Amino acid sequence: MANWRMKGQYIKNCSCSATCPCDTIGFPGPHKFCETVLGMHIREGNFDGADLSGLKWMVAAHWPGALHEGNGTAEVFIDEKANDKQRDALGTILTGQAGGTLFEIFASILTKVVGPHFTNIEWQFDKDRRRARVAVAGFFETTSEPLTAQPSGEEQRVIVKMPGGFEYKEMEVAYAKTLKSTGAIKFDWKDTHSSLADVEHTQDGLVA
Repeated sequence: MANWRMKGQYIKNCSCSATCPCDTIGFPGPHKFCETVLGMHIREGNFDGADLSGLKWMVAAHWPGALHEGNGTAEVFIDEKANDKQRDALGTILTGQAGGTLFEIFASILTKVVGPHFTNIEWQFDKDRRRARVAVAGFFETTSEPLTAQPSGEEQRVIVKMPGGFEYKEMEVAYAKTLKSTGAIKFDWKDTHSSLADVEHTQDGLVA
């Protein structure tokens, strides 16, 4: 199996309420299904000699129930700046063929995958301020803003730590103010959950 590494910024915006019960008890809420846009801006990365630094990838997905029950559908987007070798590398990683716990799990709970589309991925990300915007024109857009304390409306900071996590070990919780997909998977949510994190994944799983 090839050695690989992806270290960078990670976003997961989903249809759950903050702070996403899928992360804590394994079942979505308040809905019985899960819809999400998630992905990564790789700040440092490589796959068997191919440099992945600076590239982005995103996934829009729908599961009809809890994620571990499977039968999910995903639409995959890979940075158009990737050359053929980089595209092959990211495709191999994202399909779980090269190890990495998160990606092996995704492969086991998806029954249909659309793409990958090689396209421009717009990326704005400020974890400390809990603000982000990620979009692919004609397919999806999602934005993140800080949680607010009621009734004052003041910004509120919530950090979730998961020492044994396979997706992230720590994440800033925010609102997904916009979560809209218009491609093969269609949904439109507002004021739902957002995870913003710094992560490092390898063939052996999540490092940080």
